[in-house]
Amino acid sequence: MFIGHFAVAFAAKRAAPRTSLGTLLFGAQFLDLIWPPLVLLGVEHFHVEPGVTKMNPLAFDSYPISHSLLMSLVWSVVIGVVYLARRRYRAGAIMVGIAVFSHWVLDWVTHRPDLQLAPGSEARVGLGLWNHPSLEIGIESAMFLGALASYILQTRPRDGVGRWGLIGFILLLLFFYVGNVTGPPPPNADIVAWMALGLWLFVPWAAWFDRHREVVRRDGQRSPLA
Repeated sequence: MFIGHFAVAFAAKRAAPRTSLGTLLFGAQFLDLIWPPLVLLGVEHFHVEPGVTKMNPLAFDSYPISHSLLMSLVWSVVIGVVYLARRRYRAGAIMVGIAVFSHWVLDWVTHRPDLQLAPGSEARVGLGLWNHPSLEIGIESAMFLGALASYILQTRPRDGVGRWGLIGFILLLLFFYVGNVTGPPPPNADIVAWMALGLWLFVPWAAWFDRHREVVRRDGQRSPLA
């Protein structure tokens, strides 16, 4: 998934309104944020193989540190505990931890059986939703639209940054999503890894426009985001 991971961050804001959207996005995308550096360092490996699934031409050979089940659980606990120690906000810590692990769950649904259970394990899992494009696109789009609607209803812009920063963020996401679905396979793995580093830019961008929005309380009044 791509926008499905972003959907988790937008949806999590309702359960942890004091947590920055940038932090929630960091959690939801954490496994993919650490994956490109590990690939470029030669620690994890994949190659381009058009047709390996109907939607995604990337064949993941080995990525146990970033994407194995065991390490995903470890990362979710570590990130959640670090957040709790820094912010002392239990709801936020729980949602950040859940967001980290949600990435593995969504990948398990979409990937072919290439997700290792633990580093060194030969067992691999994946339900292969990428081989059913119409169903995958429908599910992922519904997730994103529902989560985005939840965020927009929960928060209001305080200024132009809060309004247009969010709109620009959404448009760029959709641009990349459509490109991923309809574009040709990338020429090689190194280009994919270098381009994937750009995912880091979405984290401060989300934090930026989120700071310029305010949570609408249940009584209809507004309160500034933490």
